[in-house]
Amino acid sequence: MGFADDSWGKICMSKRRAELSASQLEIMKIIWERGETTISEVWQELQTRRKVARATVQTVIGRLEEKGWLKHREIGQAFLYSAVSEQSEIQRTLVDNLCNQAFDGSASGLVWTLLDSRGVSKKDLERIRELISKAEGQKNRRGQS
Repeated sequence: MGFADDSWGKICMSKRRAELSASQLEIMKIIWERGETTISEVWQELQTRRKVARATVQTVIGRLEEKGWLKHREIGQAFLYSAVSEQSEIQRTLVDNLCNQAFDGSASGLVWTLLDSRGVSKKDLERIRELISKAEGQKNRRGQS
């Protein structure tokens, strides 16, 4: 049984790119903070948190580049790595995938579970209300109901 188009391949590729392990996400956060950095600098930063082999960091960074999360440029003998996308863009992609996979696309289900499973401060609630008001305003300007 075959597919008439390649939509399945696109879905799988998109899903693969969006998946990040805990160690990959930790390295991505370091690279987002630094902007452009070397494997040695990432390794040194990780060493302040926990023991990790430099070869492991190199392997993880290589996989992140293969997945399309990172790019590099050569300066002499050094490779400088940087993120392909902004952190906020990746966060949106990861949350969107979580919402679709775990909550059947229900944003309210995702938000309710988040609020129900964590303590929410007054400051967070105020910020959430502001975001809801902003979203409602954008929706009204577009003429959506």
